[in-house]
Amino acid sequence: MDEPAGRAVPWGAYGLAMAVALATSIAAVACALVLNLPLRDPDGFLGPTYVRLPLIVAAMLAVDVVPRAVVRMRSLRTLPELVLQVARDRWPWRRLLPALIGLAAFYVTYVSYRNLKHFLPLLRPTLVDDELRALDSALTGGTPPAQYLHELLGIGVAAHVLSWIYLAFLVFVPASLALALVSRGRSGDASWYVTALCLNWALGTASYYILPSMGPIYSEPDVFRMLPDTGTWQLQVSLLESRSLVVTDPGGTDRVQSIAAFASLHVSIVLTAALIAQLVLSSLVVRTSLWTYFGLTAIATIYFGWHYVADDVAGVAIALASVALAGWGTGRFRRPAAAVQETVEADAGRRGAPLAQLRRRVQGFR
Repeated sequence: MDEPAGRAVPWGAYGLAMAVALATSIAAVACALVLNLPLRDPDGFLGPTYVRLPLIVAAMLAVDVVPRAVVRMRSLRTLPELVLQVARDRWPWRRLLPALIGLAAFYVTYVSYRNLKHFLPLLRPTLVDDELRALDSALTGGTPPAQYLHELLGIGVAAHVLSWIYLAFLVFVPASLALALVSRGRSGDASWYVTALCLNWALGTASYYILPSMGPIYSEPDVFRMLPDTGTWQLQVSLLESRSLVVTDPGGTDRVQSIAAFASLHVSIVLTAALIAQLVLSSLVVRTSLWTYFGLTAIATIYFGWHYVADDVAGVAIALASVALAGWGTGRFRRPAAAVQETVEADAGRRGAPLAQLRRRVQGFR
């Protein structure tokens, strides 16, 4: 259970997320100074961050406020006034401030992550694809894992469905972030999820630099040559062009380098969402949908050659670590003081402890 609907977690619940944002931004600035390159604002499907961030805030508030105002509306002329009234009721400053801080921490971490990923081939040019491919070969008896999936699932309808599943991640992250922050009475769960996402970006970035690699699609493209032309294939071609331009002339292009295989953040982030949903949501439909999406995402990463098996395993490890660390950092695993006091009082009542002794014991828990 989360806090009552009228309350919100203090902004300090995002302390760990803010610390991660600060650390990753310092790392990104340091790398930019070393390379004498500018920091870039990577465009997404909604445009640059300075456009995406206000859009997500506006959408977050609109989805929560406008339907409620429409329900109360008696005439269209009263709608603007009702929207403002519902917004004031639903989003007092004590609730809005933590949400904005969490959103800002997420986007600072994300933009830093994208820049550090952009700098990767310039700072860590030696790749370990041969070693990761050899590990895959040892696990599957010499046949690339993707080939098994092509034979099992086919390369027709399955390719298009899995491409849609993989690309849906671009919408899933901002949508799940907004839904978490807008859910009234669940601000504690939101701080847990947002902090876990920040940790995913940070730990994923570290894994890129530990084992720099490009993935099977780029190291053994013949395995994927028979796949049909999908949105995923077009994305893979575009990313390779961007990487080539960045490596060839890093200061002469505005493109952003976005190829890094180890570890899979598609896997880690979707698993993070599924794990936290499993722990905090009662809806079987939502939990089942997220676990299904996780399984299909993991298959898609291998099917299209984005990742080696070890990349997905590392993604699972990052998700587990992120959920656990974020839970600790946001106080999810601390025993509430009220529950401690209630336990002590019940125990004292059974034992007939005098009031003075009871008070000393309660104080000892604080």
